[in-house]
Amino acid sequence: MAAVRPLPPPAPGDLPRGFPSRAALADQLRQLFPAAEGEPSGIRGGRKAAELALTRLDPSRYRRSRNFLDGAVTGLSPYVRHGVLGLAEFKRLVLVRVRDWNEAEKLISELGWRDFWQRVWLQRGDAIWTELEPLKTGHPPDSYASELPLDLAEGRTGLACIDGFQQQLVGSGWLHNHGRLWLAAYVVHWRRLRWQVGARWFLQHLLDGDPASNNLSWQWVASSFSQKPYIFNRENLERYARDGYCRSCASADSCPFDASYESLQAQLFEPVSAAQDPAGQGEAPVAAPAEALTKAATKAKPLASPQRPMLWIHGEGLGPTNLAWAAAAKAPALFVFDRCRIAADGTSLKRLAFCYECLLELPVILRVGDPLEELLAFGERCGADGVIAQRPTDPHLGAIATALAEKLPLLLLEPEAFVTLESAPQLQRFNRYWRLAEPLLRQQASP
Repeated sequence: MAAVRPLPPPAPGDLPRGFPSRAALADQLRQLFPAAEGEPSGIRGGRKAAELALTRLDPSRYRRSRNFLDGAVTGLSPYVRHGVLGLAEFKRLVLVRVRDWNEAEKLISELGWRDFWQRVWLQRGDAIWTELEPLKTGHPPDSYASELPLDLAEGRTGLACIDGFQQQLVGSGWLHNHGRLWLAAYVVHWRRLRWQVGARWFLQHLLDGDPASNNLSWQWVASSFSQKPYIFNRENLERYARDGYCRSCASADSCPFDASYESLQAQLFEPVSAAQDPAGQGEAPVAAPAEALTKAATKAKPLASPQRPMLWIHGEGLGPTNLAWAAAAKAPALFVFDRCRIAADGTSLKRLAFCYECLLELPVILRVGDPLEELLAFGERCGADGVIAQRPTDPHLGAIATALAEKLPLLLLEPEAFVTLESAPQLQRFNRYWRLAEPLLRQQASP
């Protein structure tokens, strides 16, 4: 178990593993990453915080109220995103709390969406940053702006709902799914911004932000990974926000959302001639589970002499269920804050603090710098003869693994599957994946 693993002796450059307060942690992060904006979120990182949130998990209430901003959502997505709570583990916890499949289906299907997005990311890699299909808005791609306007970034649009969503995003690092969809629709369709602009903005702040769920959801809104663009109107917002914004909105009398869907479609989009859903047009299916590895895994060689392995802990496995812990009970472990990537992504301080809090519950040495250089130096420091890690999905982590495997024997462990499909799904639409996954998941719910 990770909890009883000894730490190697400290060395210069190791980051501190204890703080008298969250303010002290924030100060440490500001010294390390001066460009990181904001404060720690009210949402704490770590397995203990995840287990506390699990005590409030109620799949039946979730099914009834999940679409409302004040509904009984789980709040567990940040922990799932970073592997503090495994997706398959989450599924099992849901199924043991229900009497039948109907009570669990809505929540399990939402977990299925994450599994679907991850499969697409594993298949497409960095291509998820480009349009996977042509837009169905009638507007050419070059008609969309490439910079986030200040009034949006600072929450000064004058629209109470949009500014409220911005404040939640930037302040807490979490938004209800409806708030995300509404904000994304406003960014892309009302403000005519490229979806990538909004996707990068969200990834700076969302504690649960990963490019798969984030980018592909933005593409779903934009219509480059869906049959039509997603929009909303005032009636829809008032229903699910329970009028929490409109009554106090200074722009209530000139609300851009106060129209029928037909009217908004005519205002926002141009006719599309013979628009077709390209979802079935020859896209390669995802690899079978046994083959669904990053390029790094194809180059990795099994450890010839796993007597002194080290563990590489990365951002997709910040929990005690990371398979690497069980693979070598006494092996030293390292996590590296990737300085260049954090700077390039503009990662907020709240995201960094969340990850740091997760790591403080694990027996792992913390460093900051270039991951490959730090991993190789740590290997020399510990006299390691190889590296064990959980297989990452992120192509950036995969590239690190590829480079690492050229220097040291590397064993990548396949994460526990959310569902093992009997055939490879077509990944152009969720419903095609779900037709294969849902019957198998339903069987798991049977007494």
